[in-house]
Amino acid sequence: MNGQRSGTRTAAAGISGGEREDMRGAVQAQPAWLSRDQLTGWVLRLLTAVALIADAVVHLRDAFYFDANAGSLITQGELFRVQAGVAIAVAVLVVLWPRWPTWVLAFLVSASAVAAVVGYTYLNIGPFAGLPGMYEPSWGPPGKLLSAYAEGAGALLSLAGLGWALARRRRRH
Repeated sequence: MNGQRSGTRTAAAGISGGEREDMRGAVQAQPAWLSRDQLTGWVLRLLTAVALIADAVVHLRDAFYFDANAGSLITQGELFRVQAGVAIAVAVLVVLWPRWPTWVLAFLVSASAVAAVVGYTYLNIGPFAGLPGMYEPSWGPPGKLLSAYAEGAGALLSLAGLGWALARRRRRH
């Protein structure tokens, strides 16, 4: 490569935009349209969005079961609908604007939801701050276990996405 091993892609070095040089100096084909970093970002974005949407679907599907469970400000069914709406909005945001604030928001939505489902399964917290008492000491209700898995996965994936976004930001600056 004419003594150039800097890794820059120039015509003088004989490396086109769709190729890269490996450790030995051999040229390997690489799709110009998607780098490994971009692929990682897309996978994290899509998986996090899927987890948030799965959580939202369960909450929307089951909300009517809990409309009678009222607190002083909101029923449990209404709370489920709000949770679903926020999860959908954040899923869209993660796909369209994958910056660190979005990943933090995705983590907060997912982590708070998994904390609530696990907490209200094992602790009788009772009504507080205008919310109804939502104690349900079983994993039997339809969708409860699925939503807990989706929320937990969403929390972990959003943490990974946050790490990806911060590393990418650091590389740019």
